[in-house]
Amino acid sequence: MNKGQMEYIIGIDEVGRGPLAGPVAVCAFMFCTRQDLVQVLPKNLKLRDSKQLSVKQRQKWFEVILNWKKEGLSDFAISYVDSVNIDKFGIVPCIKKALAECLKKLLISNKINPADCKVLLDGGLKAPVEYVNQQTFIKGDEDYPQISLASIVAKVSRDKIMATYAKKYPQYGLGTNSGYGTSVHMQAIKTHGLTPIHRKTFIHL
Repeated sequence: MNKGQMEYIIGIDEVGRGPLAGPVAVCAFMFCTRQDLVQVLPKNLKLRDSKQLSVKQRQKWFEVILNWKKEGLSDFAISYVDSVNIDKFGIVPCIKKALAECLKKLLISNKINPADCKVLLDGGLKAPVEYVNQQTFIKGDEDYPQISLASIVAKVSRDKIMATYAKKYPQYGLGTNSGYGTSVHMQAIKTHGLTPIHRKTFIHL
């Protein structure tokens, strides 16, 4: 690689901005070879934003991503911020913090400098200023596979955490609503009160 040439393309997306309970998750996903990512995507799996995929489809993609990682073809890093800090600092600063953390973890583990990668971000996300080669795209998770794959990793990983919480707090349906404010979830809050994982600043009864 010539000095200053961008070798690495990293996609970033977040999951869990709106739920009433549980953490927010941000994932940075990177395909690690010169090979065109589009060329190695499984033809039998449709790739889109994680919210538009079924649980089964997301799990199949997650298995593909894990296999890529084992083979050294891809890598990813996830950072979470819990409900206590979301209540204390607000969701936007927490997403910003998690984004910076997962990017830093990914670059350190792969010994990459910020100037040597291009960062693609979804929605209104922005990377820290040292990532000089960054672009933000509205609905980027629909157009850029790196962002879509980051979205899938973040969603599957966060859902696993919520499934664990569902066992601890079975009354709230967290295994199916992922902490979002469904009618069942809202009624459970009225009946049983708040748990330590609820975002108190998000709930207005």
